[in-house]
Amino acid sequence: MLVKEKLSNWLINERDKAVEFLQKTVQEASTTGNETGVQHLIAQKLKEIGLEVDMWYPIGEELAKHPNFCASRTDFSTSPNVVGIWRGTGNGRSLVLNGHIDVVPEGDLTQWEEHPYSGKVIDGKLYGRGSTDMKGGNLSLLLAIQALKETGAELKGDLFFHSVIEEESGGAGTLAAVLRGYKADAAIIPEPTNMKIFPAQQGSMWFRLTIKGKAAHGGTRYEGVSAIEKAGVVLSAIKDLETVRNKRITDPLYKDIPIPVPINVGKIGGGNWPSSVPDSVELEGRIGVAPNETLEDVKAELESYLSNLSDSWLKDNPITIEWFGAQWLPGLIETDHPLMNILRKNFEGVTGNEPIIEASPWGTDGGLLSQVGDTPSIVFGPGVTAVAHYPNEYIEITKIIETAEIIALTIYDWCGGENL
Repeated sequence: MLVKEKLSNWLINERDKAVEFLQKTVQEASTTGNETGVQHLIAQKLKEIGLEVDMWYPIGEELAKHPNFCASRTDFSTSPNVVGIWRGTGNGRSLVLNGHIDVVPEGDLTQWEEHPYSGKVIDGKLYGRGSTDMKGGNLSLLLAIQALKETGAELKGDLFFHSVIEEESGGAGTLAAVLRGYKADAAIIPEPTNMKIFPAQQGSMWFRLTIKGKAAHGGTRYEGVSAIEKAGVVLSAIKDLETVRNKRITDPLYKDIPIPVPINVGKIGGGNWPSSVPDSVELEGRIGVAPNETLEDVKAELESYLSNLSDSWLKDNPITIEWFGAQWLPGLIETDHPLMNILRKNFEGVTGNEPIIEASPWGTDGGLLSQVGDTPSIVFGPGVTAVAHYPNEYIEITKIIETAEIIALTIYDWCGGENL
């Protein structure tokens, strides 16, 4: 029997058990600081499959010394990382399969038709927070590994399965895994791409701008300078800079993305009394980072642009810029990289269609794997971004199974599979 047929038949037979396991993981509300329960489920599953398991609690104070550390906290005492290890027989290429286990909060419960952590299956879709971002993708990885193990495959190259924490806040879990030595010749990350293949991933950073004004009574506002009005000048300049930055991007991977690296202002605050001219406004936002850019270069460009505005008040009263909060490194793998070619071939073999290959419109842990771990990464998985972080999040079960088959075949080809 052909390798593809063996794996496909195994996945068909295991579908119901796979759904039950996904329900268990979704029912574990693994928001930041609450990952222990679900990570124990993952560790147990890896042991049952037959992998070596390393489960540890990252030491935040040590991680924080790394220049690419970014997290909402440094106490990970309730948040273990888990790595499953399949040692190859030798002389094969190694592969990381990386998925984050943390989920964003469920938000307003009244907007959910079912409980956010129900794991309920309706019309072939499994509902619940984290189902598409990205426990469904993680299940595809586990199923791919289990299918290979239980059909008797051996691998020449090493395989590492990362179940990591803290991706939603900047990637401290993946950083910890990389620094612990879990790197490889390449990686696959099954974020919800709607089964598109993303060889390029945008990075991003958060910024805070403080704009000064001059206070005065509202009745004589002409004696003051409104920081709110000056914020309008700054917002217009940010939009202009966004246009300048995006005109530089000519990579065809971005041809269907209207704004490849957006600059988004998501929060504004200022003033303290309706009859007073406001003397200070704060803007907080996010700036995208293209794969060929460094974080430092992008910081310098925004700072330079805002320091050279023609507005005389802002020249004499410079905008204060603070870089804070989350950041994601950009990532890039060549479109003709051998892993890309293998993944493309297996996608076509399983689905009968050519894959859509484009750039990711958001950041992932692929930048950390690529830049810190020297592990070039591809993002490809089931699920759709349109329901990630939203009420009534769901994932289509058939897409999980289909992705698992594609990834199983890709592992087999990349790592030098034998005996199937």
